[in-house]
Parts: sequence; structure tokens; C-alpha cells
Amino acid sequence: ELTMQVAEFQKLIEKIYYERDHARGLSGTHMWFCEEVGELTRALRRNKREELEGEFADVLAWLATLASMSGIDLEAAARKKYEHGCPRCKAAPCACT
Repeated sequence: ELTMQVAEFQKLIEKIYYERDHARGLSGTHMWFCEEVGELTRALRRNKREELEGEFADVLAWLATLASMSGIDLEAAARKKYEHGCPRCKAAPCACT
């Protein structure tokens, strides 16, 4: 089974959609992202695995696009914030009260 790192996924989404998303602009692209989050919400209520997989993938793709448009390496940002556990208490699992 092939695996894909977050950075590889972000580059793939850039290759497929960046020109179109960039032309739409950050605000318009963010509205599409929010629409996809709404679709994920509906899929969570229905709890059908195939639908959930598709919606999670869509949300991740739109998030990657927004990160690219903002000049953010999503993998590096996530690693920086979470590599030592919870950003507040530094524990994994989180021990915050």
C-alpha cells in the first residue's frame, strides 16, 4: 500500500487545483472550504463510511489549497504545533483540565 505525506498531498492538490483556486482568490476559496465542512457535517450525521471518506478527503484538499494560497507548508505547521503533544500542556494524551 502506498502512503502519502501531508506535504506530498499538498503538492498534489496544488498541481491539480492551484491555478483555479488562486484565480478565485482566498476569500472565495475559503467559502468553498466552509461549504465542504458543511457537507462533512451532514455526512457525519448519516454515518455512511464511503460518504465520510469522500467528505474528509474534500475538506483536507480544500484545507491544503488554503494553506498553499497562504504560503503555509501544512505538514511543517502541524509538526511545529503538535510534535510535542498538546500545545498547552505538552502531554499526549492531553492532560489539560
